[in-house]
Amino acid sequence: MSHIELRALDDDDLDAIFEMMRDPEAIAMAAFTASDPDDRGAFDAWMTRNREAADVESFVVTERGAFAGTAALFTIDGDREVTYWIARHAWGRGVATHALRLLVAHEPIRPLFARVAAHNIASIAVLERTGFTEVSRNTAFAPGVGREVEEIVFTLVPALDGI
Repeated sequence: MSHIELRALDDDDLDAIFEMMRDPEAIAMAAFTASDPDDRGAFDAWMTRNREAADVESFVVTERGAFAGTAALFTIDGDREVTYWIARHAWGRGVATHALRLLVAHEPIRPLFARVAAHNIASIAVLERTGFTEVSRNTAFAPGVGREVEEIVFTLVPALDGI
């Protein structure tokens, strides 16, 4: 899968990212999304904050040079976390797994954390294939589905990091 790469996010990517993050099926799977995925102003403000934050590293996932999603590293309460969002046209071909492996290889800090809605079986499989293990579960309001959803927290620790 050497045709999957991470590259720096630039201004020309914002329209594709906005459209990707408005996909109703993807929103339902991710659950913990923007409360109004059609609000371009809120999206642009969120992207500006992320791009200016010293602790956030945002990447575009490409498949054979074409846009296939995003991946990022960020810090919350001192914990380094990963996130990714793969465009629906790239689902089911290992793009997410390969992109996450690239992201994990880029980040030296361990442990790394990831969060996923418990019903998002595909993303859980991606995390497990990359060496993440479940450490906790909680329930929180998920704007993408408008209700409480169980969220699983995963971690990647040095002893498990075979990437």
